Amino acid sequence: MSLGRRIKTVLVFFLLLPISLAYSQNLPKIPLYIKDKEIRVEVARTPGERAEGLMNRKHLGKEDGMFFIFEEEGYHSFWMKNTLIPLSIAFIDKEGRIVKITDMKPLTLDSHPPPRPVLYALEMNQGWFSKNGIKAGDVVRFSK
Repeated sequence: MSLGRRIKTVLVFFLLLPISLAYSQNLPKIPLYIKDKEIRVEVARTPGERAEGLMNRKHLGKEDGMFFIFEEEGYHSFWMKNTLIPLSIAFIDKEGRIVKITDMKPLTLDSHPPPRPVLYALEMNQGWFSKNGIKAGDVVRFSK
């Protein structure tokens, strides 16, 4: 392969790298605790991480999810654009109390707002909260 062709190949690789990284964020995972359940969640802290969320994923582990942290409390709404997995979302206030849980249908632009300002949101596979007896009023903890 000529030097010019190798350089072009390397340039194309580096130009496409951000696109492939955008679809696999490799976000840090932490444990969270709700009632007697321990789950592992990816943490979305930045506007870009929150905007990407679980888009374009084909699978989410049984006890895995995504935890969204906002800079300040607000009416942070969610949608399912480019999201392939049926999800349930728990809106969580600054004390860690779940204020609402709702199911979200894949690949829709329906807006899912919380009923009052929240600081966090937790997405899990659809039905996970109800299957585990978790409801509004329960508390999400960062330690056992």
